[in-house]
Amino acid sequence: MKNIFSNIKGDLFGGITAGIVALPLALAFGVSSGLGPSAGLYGAIFISFFAALFGGTSTQISGPTAPMTAVSMVVIAGIIASNDGDVSKALPVILTVFLLAGLMQIGLGALGLGKYIRYIPYPVVSGFMTAIGVIILLTQILPSVGYYPKEDVEFVNEFKPQAEEIILENILKDEAGEGILVLENFKETISRAGKITQADILKESQTLAAKETSGALGAVIAIPRALRNINWLELILALGTIFIIYGFKRITKSVPSTLVALLVMSGIAVGFGLDYRPIEEIPSGLPVPNLEIFTEFSLGSVMPYIFTALTLALLGAIDSLLTSVVADNMTKTKHKPNKELVGQGIGNSIAAVFGGIPGAGATIRTVVNISSGGKTKLSGMVAGVMLLIILLGLSPVASKIPAAVLAGILITVGIGVMDYKGLRAIPSLPRDAKIGPFKISSEVIIMMVVLVLSTFWNLVYAVGIGLVIASLMFMKKIGDLAAERSDVKSLKKEKNWADESNFPEELKEKVFIKHLKGPLFFGTTSDFHSLAQQIPSDASTVIIRLGRMQYMDQSGLYAMEDVLQELGKKDIQVLFVNLLQQPKYMMEKIDIIPDLIPKEHIFKTFDECTLWIKKNIKTT
Repeated sequence: MKNIFSNIKGDLFGGITAGIVALPLALAFGVSSGLGPSAGLYGAIFISFFAALFGGTSTQISGPTAPMTAVSMVVIAGIIASNDGDVSKALPVILTVFLLAGLMQIGLGALGLGKYIRYIPYPVVSGFMTAIGVIILLTQILPSVGYYPKEDVEFVNEFKPQAEEIILENILKDEAGEGILVLENFKETISRAGKITQADILKESQTLAAKETSGALGAVIAIPRALRNINWLELILALGTIFIIYGFKRITKSVPSTLVALLVMSGIAVGFGLDYRPIEEIPSGLPVPNLEIFTEFSLGSVMPYIFTALTLALLGAIDSLLTSVVADNMTKTKHKPNKELVGQGIGNSIAAVFGGIPGAGATIRTVVNISSGGKTKLSGMVAGVMLLIILLGLSPVASKIPAAVLAGILITVGIGVMDYKGLRAIPSLPRDAKIGPFKISSEVIIMMVVLVLSTFWNLVYAVGIGLVIASLMFMKKIGDLAAERSDVKSLKKEKNWADESNFPEELKEKVFIKHLKGPLFFGTTSDFHSLAQQIPSDASTVIIRLGRMQYMDQSGLYAMEDVLQELGKKDIQVLFVNLLQQPKYMMEKIDIIPDLIPKEHIFKTFDECTLWIKKNIKTT
């Protein structure tokens, strides 16, 4: 406790400043997610406080972030659509998925997997982050011009035939569930259909319209209609917000430009009594736990989203640990990755119970905290308390913030979150892959696949596909490199190593030397298999030098066994030189040693092997 309170003044100022910076972003991310501003605010309060209290990075400020919100937005939209557009009906399932993601993060930390997060390839992260920026930009175009598809009567009417069809299907499903035979009892079907009102059809039509225009692809479809129905006041409010955010930074960076834009544009809208669209009302009072998560829990409703929850957990882990590295560089400290994951998981789990959206370590807020004097966990806890005070005291005022202002803030977030470093590097990356007649960088392929699939299809699957492609390309490169370095394709290309210069000339026709210069794994086995065919039938001995073969997997192990058996059938003996620990252990486990390679045929140095050959192999 003494350590936590060792820098009270700096932590209080850092936490308060970070909390103020977090406010507009929390509200904006909440609105963007589809659960409303209060969900963003609740997420910021609980994640900030508990991730700081239990986490492993002293100066980290956590809360909703752009990547986490983008994935959450997809999850929320999908679950709401599958619940007939009823948010209250979908909410327990949504929050259960978020709770599950938090528990998975705790599990990742408890299992000590935090240190492995850094192995995710950069092109996957780069493509994903750029996609997040594109998604935010596209989805915020509609609110920034004041266009809401559910309120476009002409557009909604297009979905009425489909809405009627869906309502009728639901009636038939209900009757089937109740054991009513539709073909034998038309009257019941007609009776239920007669109770359908125009309001029911309109509601279903609005749900379909919202589903059609959700996500990045939906936004692209809706943009032409939006541009024909621009609300100029909303557009001016959004553009004014963007202008202040970028313009005020040129004046000073000591005051957050996002907060300045929020206060100025909201003040203008309220002060002049403009007819603008406000955000949803933020409930006043303390957040209340949503116990329906537990009382209405259904494994069947959550099962389709298990992989999505895992993706949220992994994304939050990456997001947080990258921010932890930034914090370490600024404070010259060392974070504890596994403890940080446990803290983030606890924060996300508690936030989910109270109806908050998930989040992670937030780089900008963490930098602001450190720059303002924050040094211990107290700063993150203060930021959470600061947001709670704002919620309790200013929620009626915050409810008057224009929706277009938050859209403007999110547009700047979308622009800022893109990985410009990765995009700028595209022309200079080596073109090591071929698609048809075109040569292109394999790194660029991975980046673009993740970018396009994340933006227009599915964030979750895009990352998985990106990881698979990156892994396959990496294995191919390593396999090609190991094969090339090991000269397994042609014995004629074999070059002597320094200690082989004194090898007896008269033995070179009978003794062949083979160098393995990399791991023997499934990516190199096909080339290694050719070794047995390369050795002439009149050879008596093959020396395999293994000092640079640090690793062998199961595929490599069986490839080695096959080659040794092939050479054995030809009465060619094999000698090992400098066999390392891991490959030796593998070969001993399936008795390659000593069944195929006796221990007296394994030498520590090439000189020892040469002496043995001189004694045991006669020259022709």
